[in-house]
Amino acid sequence: MGERLVRSVSGVATPPADAPVAGERRPRRTTGPRPIAAVEAGFRRLARLRAAPALHPDGLTCTAELEVWDDGAGPWGAAWLDTPARYAATVRLSRAAGLPRRLPDGLGLAVRVEDAEGPGRPVDLLLTSSGRGRLTRRLPRLRADALGGPYSSLLSYRVGGRDRVLAAFPRRAGRAPVHGDPASLTRALAAGPLAFDLCAQESGRTWRAFAVLTVRAPLSVAQDESLDFDIYTHSGTGFTPGSTLAATRRAAYRGSRAGRREGSRDS
Repeated sequence: MGERLVRSVSGVATPPADAPVAGERRPRRTTGPRPIAAVEAGFRRLARLRAAPALHPDGLTCTAELEVWDDGAGPWGAAWLDTPARYAATVRLSRAAGLPRRLPDGLGLAVRVEDAEGPGRPVDLLLTSSGRGRLTRRLPRLRADALGGPYSSLLSYRVGGRDRVLAAFPRRAGRAPVHGDPASLTRALAAGPLAFDLCAQESGRTWRAFAVLTVRAPLSVAQDESLDFDIYTHSGTGFTPGSTLAATRRAAYRGSRAGRREGSRDS
């Protein structure tokens, strides 16, 4: 039916007092917290409960090094990628949901490249087990074997003014499957380092390598003391996360950090 009308004393139909004035927009009613605030609160509660990151609570922090190379295909337009160099790095290999070991999980590869933008200015990368195809590289994939396939940024980065998905491809080198839980990764690293080729999407199914990451030895770091990887705080010149879901992801990081601190105090 049309607008609700009321009758005045004179009998002329008039709109109700709360009807909007012509050309005026009625304020949108909200029935609960804004979505971004809800995301932050949810991640905060989960991280506090776990006294660890809300996602990827079970992980292994390791020493590593990252070597940027010149592939001869021209500059990237990102300062730290355009100068061949070797950097110290810290890596965390993890399981996203913390499911029982016997089950596959989303596997995480978090990398902090120390001093990539200068002294005390690191660059962080956050990658998740994914597929290889044009669509599946943007979707997380459950996996048991840490060397069983690529890890992807899922969402695009802006690299030298272009949108590019980033990925890490394990160098299998004849190694047996390595389960993604911390104990299995520790045993695998005792037998030798794990290496990954870091690449950026060039076009279609083509990948262009920009560095090799070598993961060497576990560090004695408790789950509630692991690094706060943050791709927005630790980005680079000409190398930044894209805008897709940026506000949501920032809220998730804030909530997870706050919840970890509260969980550590409570335990």
